[in-house]
Amino acid sequence: MELTVYLAGEIHTSWREELQDKAKALDLPIRFVGPMTDHDRSDTIGELILGKQDNAIAKDEVASQINNLRTQLLMKKSDLVIALFGEKYKQWNTAMDASAALTLQKPLILIRPESLHHPLKELSNKANVTVETVSQALKVLHYIYE
Repeated sequence: MELTVYLAGEIHTSWREELQDKAKALDLPIRFVGPMTDHDRSDTIGELILGKQDNAIAKDEVASQINNLRTQLLMKKSDLVIALFGEKYKQWNTAMDASAALTLQKPLILIRPESLHHPLKELSNKANVTVETVSQALKVLHYIYE
């Protein structure tokens, strides 16, 4: 049984690659998908498709429409969502994606450091599993296949 796992969360660190490499080393039958991790492409996709926009707000709007479509489609086709909250970057997209997963009734693994327990307590309570590290999330995935 192959699972498709949507990896929601910040795009500035290599946590996705770490998780994917460890899953591959364990030979887990998992297909990973997620948001566009090329920040420049994500920010400019609207103009690349629809042409130059009049201002920065319009540029953001058309890019977000296309990025939201991509996220919605990939998340709907996923069996499970893993959402990582880190301490360094703003986490608005992660919160939105985790909430979307819950709305779609997708199983959700939430990764967040202990320092974010209080601000994420309600979301953590709604997730199926909350862990503090990528390695712990991988152990949950591995357990599914035991």
